Amino acid sequence: MNKVQQAQSMFYDGYLCSQSVLMTYTALLDLEHETAARNAAPFGGGVARRGETCGAVNGAFMMLGLKNGHTSADDLDSKEKTCHGVEQFISLFQERNGSIRCNDLLDCDISTPEGLQSAYDSQLFVTRCPKFVGDALEILDQIMDADGGNTDP
Repeated sequence: MNKVQQAQSMFYDGYLCSQSVLMTYTALLDLEHETAARNAAPFGGGVARRGETCGAVNGAFMMLGLKNGHTSADDLDSKEKTCHGVEQFISLFQERNGSIRCNDLLDCDISTPEGLQSAYDSQLFVTRCPKFVGDALEILDQIMDADGGNTDP
């Protein structure tokens, strides 16, 4: 099973989009599965179902931060590398999907009870979100490969 299939499988099993993306990279990041799941949990549904930045995108941002983020205030190279990776990710994800906002991607306002119910009734989380999870993984791998970083655990 490749990483896209692995992430989509986790999503189908009930993990959030944010969790599915980040947990796919636990071996690469030397991160415990449970820690990744807990850290990514608030970001599904565009941050707690607010419909803002897509959870798969947030999961990718967390992965880039854990992989490249700075750990000292004066590490300007790591800060720049992380920001550049996030900017690349946003550009490539928008190119594929038109937006990074969950509500835009679903064409539904899931921040309201009516919109959330409509998304469930229309099976948007089943029909659209797996693609966004897969796109996030493919784009992350593209960025990491271009950066010379190994994305295989």
